[in-house]
Amino acid sequence: MSDLFSDDDRSKEAGPAPLAERMRPRTLDEIVGQDALLAPGRPLREAIERDALQSIILWGPPGTGKTTLARVIAGVTRAHFIAFSAVLAGIKEIKAVMAEAEAARRQLGRRTILFVDEIHRFNRAQQDAFLPRVEAGDIVLVGATTENPSFEVNSALLSRSKVFVLKPLDETAIGTILTRALADAERGLGARGIAAEPDAVRAIARHANGDARVALNVLELAAAIAQRSSGPTGTAPVDLPLVSEMLQRRSLVYDKSGEEHYNLISALHKSMRNSDPDAAVYWLARMLEAGEDPLYVARRLVRFASEDVGNADPVALQVAVAAKEAVHFIGMPEGNTALAQAAIYLATAPKSNAVYTAYGRAAADAHQDVAEPVPLHLRNAPTKLMKDLAYGRDYQYAHDEPDAVADMECLPDSLRGRTYYQPRDRGFEKEIKRRLDGWEALKRKIRSGR
Repeated sequence: MSDLFSDDDRSKEAGPAPLAERMRPRTLDEIVGQDALLAPGRPLREAIERDALQSIILWGPPGTGKTTLARVIAGVTRAHFIAFSAVLAGIKEIKAVMAEAEAARRQLGRRTILFVDEIHRFNRAQQDAFLPRVEAGDIVLVGATTENPSFEVNSALLSRSKVFVLKPLDETAIGTILTRALADAERGLGARGIAAEPDAVRAIARHANGDARVALNVLELAAAIAQRSSGPTGTAPVDLPLVSEMLQRRSLVYDKSGEEHYNLISALHKSMRNSDPDAAVYWLARMLEAGEDPLYVARRLVRFASEDVGNADPVALQVAVAAKEAVHFIGMPEGNTALAQAAIYLATAPKSNAVYTAYGRAAADAHQDVAEPVPLHLRNAPTKLMKDLAYGRDYQYAHDEPDAVADMECLPDSLRGRTYYQPRDRGFEKEIKRRLDGWEALKRKIRSGR
């Protein structure tokens, strides 16, 4: 188990902590940009201040204050507080903590608040280990995640927790944090006489894209450069030209929130669509080696599997989902080959956007046309009243037909005969098209024989 909040002698020997760590808020009042959750009188703040917190999940992008909030909770609560990271801990550490929490409640009548950073990194079995102790009241779980809890947190655990969404910090909030760091003589840059022009502060805040940690890291580097370049008259200011040069240099490498991010994912997508595995794996490597979130890439591959391959190769979606699961299970850098395998498979698969266009046409009709009721013959009739109202009447059970196909309309009357799915003559869709054409001919034969 790893204590995320320790400050031992070894860290002191290694030199001062980064500015972002030193400036981490110590009280609820120091946290900026999350007033919707933490302003006086808000339920989460009340629960923390009254030490009456129940299990919660803190969901938000990096640098918005999830770990900071957990530290504040640790300082306020009278409960036993334990923290560890899902990146470092395994099932053995989880079971040890659960046993410790159970003993603390039974022997001391004291509850345990357990903070789990990056809880989405835990697999289902690891998350399940928390459930008995959460249900028994031995622990109050505080989980932090950058991923959607609906998909990444066990549904049983999620149902027993309240999700609080931390928003990306706006430029005003980031500016406040930077100004505070410049003025703070104890923890920030105030004792070094660092001055920053307002335009430079605004440029850093804009570049940070809602992430306080990124903003403080840029400010700290800019301050160091300004000090090194200062003359005998004192420290040069952190000005806009200095910051602009730094940010431009950085974005040339890769900016996950900027234009290059979208350029690269577009290049990957279009290379796969054009059946070019070499270009696909190159653009994939460019993104991963620059630090792109592998799960973001995996999500794009899953989307591509349905949008651009579809039923031309139904296995493509399985391969993409398997790659996402592999990355989630083993992490990086080992997960890079699973993503490469999926990208190459998708690039070399037969292509069809028939599923994508079918859904688009159906969605357009669903929005534009009157929402007609489901035809009576397609409705179930579990009660006598529903049968009396003709629910299910004239329904034709396909399995009773000689070829398991009935000449029965399944669309509303206004859409009768509408065709949404038009399979291509490529890959497995060629076989699907053959089946559909055969069934249509069979229906015409049934109609002509009436």
